[in-house]
Amino acid sequence: MTNDTMSGNTTTSDTATWVAVGPAGAVGAIHRAADGFRVELYGVRAGRGGTYPSLETAKGAVHKALGPLASRPEFHAH
Repeated sequence: MTNDTMSGNTTTSDTATWVAVGPAGAVGAIHRAADGFRVELYGVRAGRGGTYPSLETAKGAVHKALGPLASRPEFHAH
């Protein structure tokens, strides 16, 4: 399993969870689900999320949920 935090590319063979980390700490997580990848957001955005067909789409959804000026978070495989 590899994790490239700059490009966000992660091999998904053994990974079931990716934690999204921004400058202020963990902002959310992505969990592998039977029907895709489920996004869970932390803090004031808790409860927002959804299930996406690909890991890259789910990562984009996390980034978008952070707001228009937010830097893309790093995604750490767990």
